[in-house]
Amino acid sequence: MPETYPADILPSGLRSRFVRNNNGLEMHILEAGFEEAARPVVLLLHGFPELAFSWRKVMPALAAAGYHVIAPDQRGYGRTVGWDPSYEGDLGSFGMLNLVRDEVGLIAALGIREVAAVVGHDAGAGVAGWCALIRPDIFKSVAMMSAPFGGPTAFPFGTAEQPPARAPARRSIHDDLAALDPPRKHYQWYYSTPEANEEMWHAPQGIHDFLRGYYHHKSADWAQNRPYALDGWVASEIAKLPTYYVMRMDQTMAETVADEMPTPAEVAACTWLPDAELRVYAEEYGRQGFQGGLQWYRCGTTGLNAADLALYSGRTIDVPSTFVAGAQDWGIHQRPGSLERMQREACSDFRGLHLIEGAGHWVQQEQPAEVGRLLLEFLGR
Repeated sequence: MPETYPADILPSGLRSRFVRNNNGLEMHILEAGFEEAARPVVLLLHGFPELAFSWRKVMPALAAAGYHVIAPDQRGYGRTVGWDPSYEGDLGSFGMLNLVRDEVGLIAALGIREVAAVVGHDAGAGVAGWCALIRPDIFKSVAMMSAPFGGPTAFPFGTAEQPPARAPARRSIHDDLAALDPPRKHYQWYYSTPEANEEMWHAPQGIHDFLRGYYHHKSADWAQNRPYALDGWVASEIAKLPTYYVMRMDQTMAETVADEMPTPAEVAACTWLPDAELRVYAEEYGRQGFQGGLQWYRCGTTGLNAADLALYSGRTIDVPSTFVAGAQDWGIHQRPGSLERMQREACSDFRGLHLIEGAGHWVQQEQPAEVGRLLLEFLGR
């Protein structure tokens, strides 16, 4: 089993340890504000390709304000162990309901009965949203970042007397993307292929430079990140997304980000992710690759999550909720209409949408002070 982090890679006041989470994992977590009992708890959930380490710049401010802050390496990530690392393994263990079970089990193992706020970024925003929807008795509020929460798919209603509908034969959006000039493909379906892990893990440029290019391409440092709303989930619209979302058909993700690799001067100027901190990610992903995180995408593209989550058809997030993202983040528009649906339909007590200038997709790393301020303002209300 991997060891805890050495103290010199963490900000002062953070500790690294392992906790058995009651759901088969030996979960690696970072904590701040743990010295005093009975503090209200904030749970921070990372996305892809991130780690608990991604919250390092936000945790001290939350702890200084009186919170016990917990950030786990989620199933499939970092130093957490107990999950199946193979492509052919138990895909269902990465389904959304089991990811929620991981967090409920972790909180129980820590002797915590309720969480003041569950906060999720990117793929972690989905887990945070479902935690709040399924267990509002535990998760008293939710803040989602960068990935809007669209809620469960609704079952058709009042159809008992109608004849069975026959869906018209049509090309899929993937056929339509492939027919564009140049041909394109959606990154989530690429991530669902058996080759994706190997092509990123053993990228020609090396894993450190692959991650540097990936983080740069989706950040506010890449000047072409000037997002706007798209008109619909059709190939002609989503092809307007940058190539890290809708890739060229003939390229891997490693080749995609290599095309936009920052210059040495841009790397030196990147204060939000200097090479010493990027090295933490490179070492973690270099040890075991990306397949654990990629399994999350497969649960979406195969329909596994949709089938399981249909159980909650008609349910909304009823605890206080908020949404935070970078103003230069295309992620809020990659599913056209989801940002609006989150505010109007999926969350019944929505407290505000905040887009932070000077941040792209990695908002809690690019602008941690403003993220911390907004989270404390939300918690204070």
